[in-house]
Amino acid sequence: MAFPNNPNIENNTSLRVPQREGFAHILAHYGQQDAAREIGIVLPVGCGKSGLIAITPFAVGARRVLVIAPGVRIREQLSDDLKASSETNFYARARVLGDADTFPDAAVVESGRINLDDLQHSDFAVANIQQVAGGEENRWLGQLPQDFFDLILVDEGHHNTAASWQQVKERFPNARIVNYSATPTRADGRTMEGQIIYSFPVVRAIQCGYVKRLRAKMLSPTSLRYRDTETGEERNIGLEEVRRLGEEEATFRRGIVMADETLGSLVDCSIAELRRLRQETAEPRLKIIASALNQAHCIQITEAFRARRLRAEYVHSEVSKTANEAIFARLERHELDAIVQAKMLGEGFDHRYISVVMVGSIFANLGPFVQFVGRGMRAIEQNQPGHPLNQGVVVFHAGANVARRWDDFRAFSAADQQFFAELLPDAEEVNFNGNETVERDPGAGGGIVPVEIIEEQDVRAADMQPIGDPAVLELFRQLAERGITPEQAAQGVRRLRRDRQDEREARRASLDERIRHEAGAMLKRLGINHEGKTLDRSRRNKNFTWAIAELNNRVNAAVSCARGDRQNFTLDQLNAAHDALPSVVEALETELRRGR
Repeated sequence: MAFPNNPNIENNTSLRVPQREGFAHILAHYGQQDAAREIGIVLPVGCGKSGLIAITPFAVGARRVLVIAPGVRIREQLSDDLKASSETNFYARARVLGDADTFPDAAVVESGRINLDDLQHSDFAVANIQQVAGGEENRWLGQLPQDFFDLILVDEGHHNTAASWQQVKERFPNARIVNYSATPTRADGRTMEGQIIYSFPVVRAIQCGYVKRLRAKMLSPTSLRYRDTETGEERNIGLEEVRRLGEEEATFRRGIVMADETLGSLVDCSIAELRRLRQETAEPRLKIIASALNQAHCIQITEAFRARRLRAEYVHSEVSKTANEAIFARLERHELDAIVQAKMLGEGFDHRYISVVMVGSIFANLGPFVQFVGRGMRAIEQNQPGHPLNQGVVVFHAGANVARRWDDFRAFSAADQQFFAELLPDAEEVNFNGNETVERDPGAGGGIVPVEIIEEQDVRAADMQPIGDPAVLELFRQLAERGITPEQAAQGVRRLRRDRQDEREARRASLDERIRHEAGAMLKRLGINHEGKTLDRSRRNKNFTWAIAELNNRVNAAVSCARGDRQNFTLDQLNAAHDALPSVVEALETELRRGR
């Protein structure tokens, strides 16, 4: 069918404002003489990016289009919108082609499913980058003439400075290129390529009811006591020093997000905000998302939530796909209150009931931070600005240096700069120098050892001013009428009740998870195949299973407890087992190295 020249775009109320405006800007740009080949479109999460991708070919009179996604999840979402046979076909939903009963055809580029004939008879080819750049999977690419595609659409285009994307662009040198992203910066701070011709401000997205109105709470201790890892010296510092060290010291930032004392403040505040939102909206399905540094940190944060009686799980790339998918299914069935992740629930993750975003990791650049916060920005009640369900909260610690790079805001519109300036600490509170410490996950090959946080006192959950939200002023007025200051109310956040049984059960579950994690990491460091049977003398158990059992036995022995009796461990015994685990792993790893 290709792309008719009379689509229903300009006055189509089924399309969102940024879809109509974005289309108009693309049409105007490529209507110019000597127009730049490559352009960029910036849309906040939840504003209809996939729909704009679907209608872009009409703006340029395209013949055949290559759509590139950064991963399989987004590729599947895009193909659902574009395939003519899909029940969620965007052209049908938005009546882009009026009463037409045929639509442009899309072929999904997937190993074992695609061939040259499919491509030749398609209007769209939808692929993820791994399948079109490098490796055996892109053999079909070399069979195509250079003019096969005349338009390339790149979803999450802030990735497009990578060499793999460049390879595709060079393969089709005459194709026009449109990049789409919620943020024009990559994780490494580089800006996506192409002239940005249109940006839809977050402020307008909130006003239209496409995304949630966000507030931010920055946890600010009056004083904090910590031990310097280099000198062993204990120091007691105030809030300004907490902020300064967070800006300058990587070890301090890691200590802030990893120490039980400060992590507990973040978790308690996040739970308090979740409970407040659930009570105000009578919506029990609202949830927390938390970021972590690595898998071990995921386990630690998950335990903290469970100890406070929340249903929490974590997902991580080192965990099997089956296990992660089972947790995603539980999330969709609303069987979880909190989900924890380390750089996994990014682009393509869509769960609109996430309303509290807990920043438990380090963000070196603004782009990845905005991507993570975007997980909590999708509106629950569409097109209803001001609806009680369309509000969210971002929680972070003053010592974690969340707002590291203000210069990243330059690529956003002025309105977006104002929004994020109110969401994050003021610019003058952050020392924006050009230096950045490279931070790696602890484990084989090194890593940053965090400082030891000993105690923090009088933690205030300081509200960052939202964008003209009268509800916040009304809450402050009600507190004042009851003789309660905001500082006193914030102190109450830390008094969330816990009981010993909950703490013990969470501690036991996290010990099991830590042992599995340590077993896998140890085998990986040693270069031992998880599926092999070289470690078990009887050759009955796989190496991973053997390592888990061996670590369990040694941990039990370290705390003088019987094998298979962990259900009856006391909380003190479980704490001792956690403390003993690192030395147990080290000893077993040493033995295995010597025996090889």
